[in-house]
Amino acid sequence: RAQDSSYKLSSELLSTAAQPRNSSIPLALNWIYDASFQYYVLLHFAEIQKLPPHHRRIINVTFDDINFISQPLEYLKPVTLSSKMASNNGNVRFTIRAASESDAPPILNAFEIYRYTPLPNSPTNAEDVNAIMEIKRTYGISRITWQGDPCIPSNLRWEGLGCSADNNSRIISLNLSLSKLTGQIAPSFANLQNLESLDLSNNELIGQLPEFLADLPNLKVLNLTGNKLTGSIPKALREKADLQLSVSSNPGLCQKNSCKEHKFVIPLIASIAVLVLIIILSLIIWRLRKKRQVLSIKSQKMGILKQRSREFSYLQVLRITNNFKTIIGGGGFGKVYLGTLEDDTQVAVKLLSPSSKQGYKEFESEVQLLAVIHHRNLVSLVGYCHENDIKALIYEYMDNGDLGQLLSEKNSNVLKWNERLQVANDAAKGLEYLHNGCKNPIIHRDLKPSNILLNKYKLAKIADFGLSRAFTNETDSHLSTQPAGTPGYIDPEFQRSGNLNKKSDIYSFGMILLQLITGHPPIEKGPENVSFILDWVHPKIECGDIEGIVDPTLAGEFGVTSAWKAVEVAMACILPTPTLRPEISYVLQELQECLAMEMDHPRTNSTTSDSLHYTVNCESVTTLSAR
Repeated sequence: RAQDSSYKLSSELLSTAAQPRNSSIPLALNWIYDASFQYYVLLHFAEIQKLPPHHRRIINVTFDDINFISQPLEYLKPVTLSSKMASNNGNVRFTIRAASESDAPPILNAFEIYRYTPLPNSPTNAEDVNAIMEIKRTYGISRITWQGDPCIPSNLRWEGLGCSADNNSRIISLNLSLSKLTGQIAPSFANLQNLESLDLSNNELIGQLPEFLADLPNLKVLNLTGNKLTGSIPKALREKADLQLSVSSNPGLCQKNSCKEHKFVIPLIASIAVLVLIIILSLIIWRLRKKRQVLSIKSQKMGILKQRSREFSYLQVLRITNNFKTIIGGGGFGKVYLGTLEDDTQVAVKLLSPSSKQGYKEFESEVQLLAVIHHRNLVSLVGYCHENDIKALIYEYMDNGDLGQLLSEKNSNVLKWNERLQVANDAAKGLEYLHNGCKNPIIHRDLKPSNILLNKYKLAKIADFGLSRAFTNETDSHLSTQPAGTPGYIDPEFQRSGNLNKKSDIYSFGMILLQLITGHPPIEKGPENVSFILDWVHPKIECGDIEGIVDPTLAGEFGVTSAWKAVEVAMACILPTPTLRPEISYVLQELQECLAMEMDHPRTNSTTSDSLHYTVNCESVTTLSAR
């Protein structure tokens, strides 16, 4: 019992409470749990009604029908009651009643349930822990998951780490690609003696490639692509027979044996080459001045694009698509066709419709963005076609189609609850990169299930973000272009004011998350009326009816705790006031916790542990709104 607990809840949470119609009706909480773990329960109370003079609210709390606590409540003074679950049969009941001398019914503002998970006897190897902590400090890595033991427990393993499954866990792989690492390659990597794979690609690492990496006895894969390394590759690394070494896109790194031998010859050759180049450039500039009027900005742009992505001719596009034989979709550009490259790689070819009003402008926008933006959770651009009036984009093919199709009633292969949480996590990672990972933040403007595609491994990726606009900062985000978006997913504030910013995407993401949870789209049109998901879900949230909220096609196969948390995240994303909506980084963190909860409780039937029932007469709840 902690009447003056220092554990603080938000004032917004404590400003609401559930309350039955009269003092004779109790509030009851029933929880079925895994008896092999210890659990702690916190019940939070705060009197938020100004009772008449000389009236008091006194509650009696019963834990497991054994422990009896009588607690008077004072106006606006929070009280927390706690109990360790002692039941060994996995079934616990909490009951909150009005005391006989109470002048008001019982209330409950909030409750929390914590599970105590002891770590295995053997944590991660101490040398590996010291090494990874030094790497974390050296590069200032601030990933949310990089807390506690790196490998233990397995469901809370640090992001980017792979660990051995033996009793004394060792770090065997480390992926720090796209982690904004700067400086030289730290000696701490050499202390990860069991490391088999190290990926430091697409960072800002400088200096020479260190020879100590060759001393890692088990290293099989070393990816240093896309950095700023200089010098030559150490002989020990070049001669390591079983090492797969990737060092491309390091302009200052010499990959030949003769680099050191010609270190004095190279400057002389370079000087002569520069002189010749200056003469040639002078002649070219003189001739180009006569033809400057025929050069267009468009050709300059497309010249840059050719260096970054593959250009296809129209004849090649015809061959790839077998004369546009198979249609697999459609969008703002026009139809999308299935294609196959020469190496049998399947692609999706999006052909620009000649009737598209803003097609050419959108085409340039999409190609320019996709040519330089790459992320695991964004659909990749394979190439493009720009020949006369023919314009097409060639994307990687996504075998499992789009999320809208997978959530459709016509789809017999229902997405499982953990798969839905994984899709939400993947989409959040892609959106987080667009908002925070790009030099100029990018707003998608049209997030919806049909723009979230899944590959054959059910990895979700965001598509069509090239139709957005990049802007330098939030104050420059008030765009006057034609409003984009799809009804039901468009931010109402954007519709009213035309002001577009990151929080507009957050609203759209919240509606997608709500659709993942419930199986219902934001707007459903029937033969006689139109129904809105928010009108349907709000009363169920107030009544604590999570079974009624979650998609019935899941047949109860979901974790109640993770489901409630997902609902809370979705409702926070669609708050009417944009400034109150969370940033995508916070949304991603919360969804990662949801997924961790679910993966920690594998489910085989609808009566598994971690089920919670909250009972109260919903029709008789007072004007106080339930959490």
